Amino acid sequence: MNFYTRFGKRSLDLGLSLSALLLLAPLLVILALFVRVKLGAPILFRQPRPGLRGKPFILYKFRTMTDARDAQGNLLPDAQRLTAFGRFLRSASLDELPELFNVIKGEMSLVGPRPLLIQYLERYTPEQMRRHHVLPGLTGWAQVNGRNALTWEQKFELDVWYVEHQSFSLDLKIIFMTAWKILKREGINQTGQATAQEFMGSRF
Repeated sequence: MNFYTRFGKRSLDLGLSLSALLLLAPLLVILALFVRVKLGAPILFRQPRPGLRGKPFILYKFRTMTDARDAQGNLLPDAQRLTAFGRFLRSASLDELPELFNVIKGEMSLVGPRPLLIQYLERYTPEQMRRHHVLPGLTGWAQVNGRNALTWEQKFELDVWYVEHQSFSLDLKIIFMTAWKILKREGINQTGQATAQEFMGSRF
């Protein structure tokens, strides 16, 4: 662990996150109002996700789906609950903005492997589990190298590569590449899927 990962990375996270929240405060209020009108309450989607060393924390996002259910009371598939407004939020990555609060709380970093589902922890290989040796990120090396267009195995390889090579220059590179990817709206979904397909475990 070098000086940057021990001290500098947290300073970068706090400085950029607090600045972003101040600059984006009006946008956050507007988005919250639109979510409330179009999707109802609650405005935020909250879900436990594994953080550093797999310790759970509550992830915050803007809601992008309705709570529509079938006649038996079961939630409809994601593709049927994802609205046009929700697709816009996702394609522009605006639904991720509340995660800045997770960064400020120290539960996430601006850059790191994306926090996935709790149930995936038992499905990782020991090598894939190394992605939890650092804080999860708002964006990451896998997100700027294919995002959901990659296979799970490819994403995890990139995540582990980041764990081994994290540095100030790499984090800045990823942040700038993320801004470009958002503008181009690349790799939002896997082909034929409303969101990323569930990871069921690697077969090797």
